[in-house]
Order: sequence, then structure tokens, then C-alpha cells
Amino acid sequence: MAKDKRNAGRISVFKGREAKLNKAIFHVLALKGPQTIYGIHKEIKTQRGFRNTRYASVNKRVRFLEESGYIKKIGIKKTKAGFEASIYELNVKGYLAILLNQINLDDFLKRVDDAAASTILGAITGTT
Repeated sequence: MAKDKRNAGRISVFKGREAKLNKAIFHVLALKGPQTIYGIHKEIKTQRGFRNTRYASVNKRVRFLEESGYIKKIGIKKTKAGFEASIYELNVKGYLAILLNQINLDDFLKRVDDAAASTILGAITGTT
């Protein structure tokens, strides 16, 4: 049995103390499109509950999510100050994580037919 029922069956990127900030970063990138870390931070600070979020925290989370494969660097943008800033967007893995986090698996299993279930099972296990 799981130690913490609230986190049982959840994707690891949406667990723990970083979960809220990870969700906020995913939300910004999904709705606003590709952004620099500064742009992500600026958007997050407008959301309730994130007003005092530090740039360093967003920077650390974005870099972790990039290393984990949830977001990817797609280019570089010249800033007004003359520096270069990387532009990030959600990866396919990131969109899938958002979708899987929102699905109620019991409802999903009630709706899926045998052919679709077989295809999904093959994709998960690596067989066809």
C-alpha cells in the first residue's frame, strides 16, 4: 500500500514540494507558448499563490524539467540588456504528463474498448 494516498498513482513531476511550481510552469508554457525563463517567471508571478516566487526557484525548476525531458530548449533570444536567453517549450512528454495528471484512470478504463486497451498496453510494455 502507498505511504501517502494523495500521491499514489501520480506522476513524479507532480509530487512533493515542487509540484505546484512544476504545474505552474507547465501551465504557462502550454497556454502562452515558448518562453524564456524570465517570461515564465513573469507569468507565474501574476498567478495567485505565486506572487513571491523567486526567479532563482523558477530557473532551477525549468532546468530540472529540461534535464528530465519535459521541456526543451528551442532557441536563443537577444534580450534588451544585450544578453542571450534560452527559449523553452513543452515537450511531447510534458503534454502527456499534463494529460495523465488530469485523467481519472477508473473513468478511463470504463470508457476504453478492448482494441484501444490492447494498443495502450502494447505501447506501455513495448510489445505490438
